[in-house]
Amino acid sequence: MEDHRGHNKEEIFSKKVKAGKRTYFFDVKSTRGNDYYLTITESKRIMDGDNFSYEKHKIFLYKEDFFKFVNALNEAVDHVKTDLLPDFDFEQFEKEDSEPEINNDLRWD
Repeated sequence: MEDHRGHNKEEIFSKKVKAGKRTYFFDVKSTRGNDYYLTITESKRIMDGDNFSYEKHKIFLYKEDFFKFVNALNEAVDHVKTDLLPDFDFEQFEKEDSEPEINNDLRWD
């Protein structure tokens, strides 16, 4: 399936990360030219009375930007951990990831 930019939406790899009321999806997809790109989607469930919907934000990341993106992300996280919150116990959140996940949320692209 192609989107309006001519991307072939074939998913090659997908990783889902539950984070409180948000879910992040890291999806590797291929183009018609057999190239690859990454989409990072933040999905947040929104309640509206008895109904719910999902608010989504998506980033398209291309291979030529992977290195710069990962370096900037690591630098920003390290700044928060070491300079802004040096006494905060970030390891408590790592322990949450080891618990089994039961999830019945729907995913809509």
